[in-house]
Amino acid sequence: MTVYIDPPTWPGHGRLWSHLVSDVSYGELRLFADGLGVPRRAFERDHYDLPAHRYADAVAAGAVEVGSRELVRLLRESGLRRPKGLVRRGLS
Repeated sequence: MTVYIDPPTWPGHGRLWSHLVSDVSYGELRLFADGLGVPRRAFERDHYDLPAHRYADAVAAGAVEVGSRELVRLLRESGLRRPKGLVRRGLS
């Protein structure tokens, strides 16, 4: 199981956020997030939003640290990328 996380540099709701993704499946990602106690409502299309204070927890649990561009590249190459505004049959 490999799950990736980018640095908490994305602002929102008065804090900084990271993105947690899998390059294998959404199921793998969900299992990892469940293990961390991340609420399912934090899932957005193809990733989990993780607040900065949980970054170290994810890394300690085995998430691989990558830059934001690398994270998007991995997600895109896996075929799991679901950009905003794109509706794909069977995934909505």
